[in-house]
Amino acid sequence: MARYKTKLTSKTSSRRSLLPLWLSLAGLALLLIAGWAFARGNPKGNANIEVKGAPRLKVETDLIDHGQVKLGSLIRDDIRVTNVGDRPLRFSEAPYVEVREGC
Repeated sequence: MARYKTKLTSKTSSRRSLLPLWLSLAGLALLLIAGWAFARGNPKGNANIEVKGAPRLKVETDLIDHGQVKLGSLIRDDIRVTNVGDRPLRFSEAPYVEVREGC
């Protein structure tokens, strides 16, 4: 049985020596992207505190009117709600949304 010794070529050793550098650059890029996404998450800043000592839910619009809609068609609406209290808002049950059929 013959035993062979292999030498690391300069290309292989230089690739291995650059691996920690590339890994740290990739980690830094991920941190920068996460920081950018976190900072952009709420462009208006925090909600204005209107109630002290309790949570308070504020709805952006009270009424949404789509006019006449064909029966069976789907409608999608986005409703923005904000906690304007200085305490955390927790739901004990699923929020209730009333949908009324108009004339």
